Amino acid sequence: MTDDIAARTSASGFPVRSEGYVGDPAVRAEWDDRYAERRQLWSGRPNGALVAEAAGLAPGRVLDVGCGEGADALWLARGGWDVTALDVSGVALERAAGHARDAGLSVRWVHAALTEAVLPPASFDLVSAQYPALLRTPDAAAERALLAAVAPGGVLLLVHHAGMETQQAHDSGFDPADYVWPRTVAALLDADWSVEVDERRPRVAPPGGAGAHHTDDLVLRVRRLR
Repeated sequence: MTDDIAARTSASGFPVRSEGYVGDPAVRAEWDDRYAERRQLWSGRPNGALVAEAAGLAPGRVLDVGCGEGADALWLARGGWDVTALDVSGVALERAAGHARDAGLSVRWVHAALTEAVLPPASFDLVSAQYPALLRTPDAAAERALLAAVAPGGVLLLVHHAGMETQQAHDSGFDPADYVWPRTVAALLDADWSVEVDERRPRVAPPGGAGAHHTDDLVLRVRRLR
């Protein structure tokens, strides 16, 4: 998928060559620092919306965008999916690859930003993006990258925290307008797409982990017709 896949690997199976990373080094450093602050950042269990929406899908090729420590990727692999999992944080991917090794599961790990990753176009039966921190650009690069990865007949599942998208910019520097939300992806859909789910619903959250205080999800599930 990227040059990083062919790099020298650590004991966990994750490529460790930092020069193989594709993306903004500042973004990588920010997320590496966030993961390094805690031995485990997330709950270690798959996201509830993914479990609910993917349960009825026939396993195929899946891209897990912003895979973090790998809980979703491992759940999908156990379900028979051929998993490619992408994240900007090498710290997160190292942990995820270790969990996969311990479980005897095979996952392709890609150390890259979504918009910079070399991914086969229109080839994934499911593209899953669970609460991704994808930055918006004037050309909607991240939104278009999500859509471009989906194979004809495949599904894009984008889930985010409800309520955050309408907040004002924080003193901390966080501005919701800087990020991709389900509505910004939905705005790009044309006749090649069918909207199967576009709703706000109570969140089925795994216990523990960062973000557990959020109570509602925005769920967008769209299918590529051709």
